[in-house]
Amino acid sequence: MTLDWLLRWGAVSGVILGLSVGVPGLIEAFTGETAVTSAVIGLGAAFGAPALTALYLRQAEAAGRFGAIAYATNLIGLGLFAGVGFALNLVVFYLDEATVATLLAGPTRVALLASAVVFVVGTLLFTVSMVRAGAFPRISAIGYGLSLTLLALLAPLPDTVFTSLVHVAACLALVHLSISLWSAPAPVGDRPARVAVG
Repeated sequence: MTLDWLLRWGAVSGVILGLSVGVPGLIEAFTGETAVTSAVIGLGAAFGAPALTALYLRQAEAAGRFGAIAYATNLIGLGLFAGVGFALNLVVFYLDEATVATLLAGPTRVALLASAVVFVVGTLLFTVSMVRAGAFPRISAIGYGLSLTLLALLAPLPDTVFTSLVHVAACLALVHLSISLWSAPAPVGDRPARVAVG
């Protein structure tokens, strides 16, 4: 398995992740939350880890130690928040309000809040590392940090048109980063050496 393959798989995963966030968000601006849009968002979160890993690998050398710490923190937060997204969109969505209120009154609420905090901290750290490394377009890197942070903060609130706009902004940032990842060559230090012939 080569680094080029991992980068391309990460780029594809990033596009899938972005579309799974943005398309349902756009639809929900007109229809409200539905079982189908919730399922797409909940399942799409699975593509976050390969996308994030590819983004990190592309900038690892330029990002240095800070980039590695930011990646590790973001990966843990992303794993936690993906689990939260899955639960909210594919489990809690189908529960009645009384059951949800009981569920969120216990330690589950603390776990959800802690997951969101780790996700936001990791996202912001990784955003700073992307901007500092300069391996990706600055606007998309900043958009990654702002939109994903807003999604985490807005998750417990009722959906609004603004929430849908944030979903679309996250989609645009993720897809643009993924396209940049796909079109950029692998870091030179990680390519296999070519043997000159003749």
